[in-house]
Amino acid sequence: MIIECVSIAVRPEKREELRRALSAWRGPAGVEQGCLSCQILQEFDGSGAIWYVAQWGSENDLLRHLRSDHYKRLLVLMDSADEPPLIQFHNVMKTAGLELVQHARNAAA
Repeated sequence: MIIECVSIAVRPEKREELRRALSAWRGPAGVEQGCLSCQILQEFDGSGAIWYVAQWGSENDLLRHLRSDHYKRLLVLMDSADEPPLIQFHNVMKTAGLELVQHARNAAA
């Protein structure tokens, strides 16, 4: 699985417009082949950055997404940012859940 993270920071007066544009963009992205999840998130730490975060089933799924005409629209939204966007791709080899928390807490006892 690959996690795609894109952070876009704009001035406060442009945030709602960007949030709406990303929310509209998210719908088609979320139904692309290999998309496991797709979210738009906003930071409330003063930066007000808006994040697009998606999980892709494979590297091929992600590459197909990056090459798509639909992705060009996200690139245009990134160009509207007040500073260079932060773009990260995380290759996840293993995922754990509550069992890891239980294991860690039981091992400490």
